[in-house]
Amino acid sequence: MCGVSTDTLRHYERVGVLPCAPRTRSGYRQYPREAAGRVLMVRRALALGFSLAELARIFRVRERGGIPCREVRRLAESKLAELERRLSDLAVLRDQLRGLLADWDARLDATPEGMRAGLLETLGDRPSGRG
Repeated sequence: MCGVSTDTLRHYERVGVLPCAPRTRSGYRQYPREAAGRVLMVRRALALGFSLAELARIFRVRERGGIPCREVRRLAESKLAELERRLSDLAVLRDQLRGLLADWDARLDATPEGMRAGLLETLGDRPSGRG
């Protein structure tokens, strides 16, 4: 119904993002309808970068009557900042790869057919771009 396996549901119960489901006499879990909404919410939050531990902490606060909205907002803001940092790092990597390919193209053009151009060996000569 939610597109997740029963193992995932059990894991969500163990980590505290899904309340433990009541069991039938034969031991099968019977999830209430609202569990589907919780699972979908968890899946969406995970896709945005929230961790299961963060979600479990938020749900515990809610279950105790707390209002974690500002904490959720702060966490989302930190997810955005991390994403922006990663995008910046990827842009640097993209530019490095473009330069590397241009260097390799020139090296290949100057290398006679059937001879090694030593492309990978040139990597030791280049700065990694990481500080």
